[in-house]
Order: sequence, then C-alpha cells, then structure tokens
Amino acid sequence: MPATAVILAAGLGTRMKSTLPKACHPIAGQPMLRHLIDSASAVFERIVVVIGPDMPQLAAIAAPHGVVVQHERLGTAHAALQAAEAFGEGDVAVLYADNPLITPETLRRLRERRARGDVGLALVAMRPDDPGRYGRVIGEGEFVERVVEWADATGAEREVGLCNAGVICGPAARMAAWLRAVRNDNAKGEYYLTDVVALARAEGARVAAVEAPYEELRGINSRAELAAAEAVVQARLRAAAMAAGVTMTAPETVFLSADTRFAPDVTIGPNVVFGLGVTVESGAEIHAFSHLSGCRVGPGAIVGPFARLRPGADVGAGAHVGNFVELKNTVLGDGAKANHLSYLGDAEIGARTNVGAGTITCNYDGFAKHRTSIGAGVFIGSDAVLVAPVRIGDGAFIAAGSVITDSVAPDAMAFGRARQESKPGRAAAFRAAAAAKKEKR
Repeated sequence: MPATAVILAAGLGTRMKSTLPKACHPIAGQPMLRHLIDSASAVFERIVVVIGPDMPQLAAIAAPHGVVVQHERLGTAHAALQAAEAFGEGDVAVLYADNPLITPETLRRLRERRARGDVGLALVAMRPDDPGRYGRVIGEGEFVERVVEWADATGAEREVGLCNAGVICGPAARMAAWLRAVRNDNAKGEYYLTDVVALARAEGARVAAVEAPYEELRGINSRAELAAAEAVVQARLRAAAMAAGVTMTAPETVFLSADTRFAPDVTIGPNVVFGLGVTVESGAEIHAFSHLSGCRVGPGAIVGPFARLRPGADVGAGAHVGNFVELKNTVLGDGAKANHLSYLGDAEIGARTNVGAGTITCNYDGFAKHRTSIGAGVFIGSDAVLVAPVRIGDGAFIAAGSVITDSVAPDAMAFGRARQESKPGRAAAFRAAAAAKKEKR
C-alpha cells in the first residue's frame, strides 16, 4: 500500500538570523528541504510538505508535491495534523525539514520495520557522543516504553544514551487519531509530536526504535549547525565521487554541489569549487583553484588552474581552458584552446581554434547581449578584441592587438589596429623636456 512522508517545514529559523525560511537555506547548493524531499522520494510514494503562511519559496521548492499551510505555529503535532487529509491509507512518516541529512537507507529501514506488522509505531533513534538535552528513549532492546524529555528525566534516565530523533512512522488512521489526541498541557503550551509515542503505548500498541547514526539526524537551527551539515554532505559527495572513479588529490579542499555529475577517470586538483549544474566527462582534468557552475566539460578536456566556467559553458573533447580564462554561455569546440587570460562570453568557437592571451569577446553593449561566432581552425592573436555581433570564418587569422568589428571571411587575415610609427630620437627629447619642466616646479 502506498506510504506518505509528511515533511514539517514551517519553522522560521529565528536563530539563523535570516529573513529566509530555515528550510530554504542551502547545503551543497541545494535547499535543505530539497535534500529531504529527494531522500524521502526514494522510499515513499507520496510527499506532503507543511509550510507556514507567506512562504512561497518553500512552496516552489516542494513542487510538484502537495503543500499544506500551518497558519498558527502551535507545535509539531499540530503541524503534522494539518496534513491529515493527505495521509492516504498506508503508513505515514513524519519528518523534519531541518533534519535534511537523513538517508534513504534509514528511511527505508524505518518503513520496513513498521511494515513487519508487530508494532503500531516505529521511530528513529540515535546515540550522539554528547546526548545533552535530547529526549531519551526508554525501553528494552528495540522496543520503546516511552520517550522522556530531558527536563522531565530522572538522573538514571539521563544516563541513557539512546536519544529521540523525532521521526516517526505509523498507520495513517491511527496516526491521525493520535495527533488529534495530543494535548498542549506543557510549559510552552504546544502540541508535541513526541507525545504520540505515549498515546500509542496507552492503547497497547508496541513501539520500535530504528537506530541511525547521529550524523544523519543532527538538526540545523543556526548558521554554525548549517556549516556542520555542509561538511557532512561534502564528505558524502566526495566519497561517492571517488568510489565512482574520480581522482581528487586533496579531497578535503574540493567543494561539490548536490547535482554534480562525474564520469569515471576524472581528475580534480586542490581547491576546486563546483556550483550547481556541472557535468564532467571521462578523462577530463580540472586543475587547482577553478570554479565551475552550470557547465559541461567534455572528455579529455583540461580546465585551469584558476579558470572560471559560468552557466552555459560547454567545453569540447580535448579542449583547453587555461589559467585566468572565463567562459560564459560559450561553446568551445573539440580540441580548441584558450590558454591564458581571456574572457569568452556568448560565443561559439569551432574545433581546433586557438584563442590567444588577453582575447575578449565584447558581448554587451549596455542594453543587450550579442554573440560571437568563430569557425574551426581559426588563429586569434593575443590581445584581440572581438566586438559582437561578429562572425569569423573557418581558417581565418586575426592579428594580435586587433579590434574586430566586422565579420571576417574564411581563410582571411584581419588587422584591426593603428599603423605603427617610430620617431628617431624623440624619446630622448621627451625626457629632456620633462626633466626641465619638473625643475621649474
């Protein structure tokens, strides 16, 4: 029977000191809510996200999944109850958007444990090195008698290392009934999801704990905790990339995005940053201190060091993008080279073309972007300025230092610079005049 995951995402994130809803804050370039949706989608057939009022950003992130609004923030049980009409008939798991690191494997174990039928409710528990003020899970073996909040725990109960992570899973009809029965007679006057455990036990239902690593279950309530979560996700992404055949000479210095895609036999140097939307194909090398986003690097291509590939960059097979070269919305053809100090924006560059140092495509006139089209086998001399829109034909030769404003025919040679003149002895005369003028001051 289809199961539903309800994700609670209405939190404001007061300790984040941000106008952005907490679940919108990114980890590895992706909002934390998106991380949890991706994990839950691998295990549950339906996803429902509970957001607060005036949170269009979260609604957009949740799409196309269902969204319900918690108009009053009266606690976690109250938030989950807002989604009751969307529970369906199978099991329902309640998750927290600010616990985005939980893996599909853990969620799968939670669902499978509930589905075995000998328990009415399953929850996720953890054993942090410092249990601190987490609620303690009291029971025998995997079976739970109660969850005790730290403030209410006895000294002996506080010595228990098994802590509640807050994630629960139970049958839809019973879950809805338990949520409706939760009371708010506590110090904060809120309806707590953890009270569902006591309600289930009061009915005689067995409750089982599924243990998972603390690393997966840590909450994010501050910028410091966000940074700690980033470190966890980056370690996962690096490990997965290396296991898939990527070489990283200093993996701890490489930063990936959640959607970075590598083929086997890619080599990545130190201090490389991958933004969203990057694909790197087999045999490519990304050298140190390069920054890539929204781009593709073809097989056997070489990028960097100190290169910048912006969205829309497409580096062909065996092409070279060298130090201090920036590509934006530009196709660099197979075997083409731009090795030094160039900006190539809104351009198409043919195969085997050589772009000299200091070349710029002038793509913006202050009002609109314009394209530069460069054919195959073109030689562009150093310090050339290509003023778009302009087309350079196959095999053309652009002299160094030229400003090109008109199209160049195939196999033509173009000069766009002033004629040089030399004045014998003029330098000495200039120096003498300048020195005399300085003495008079």
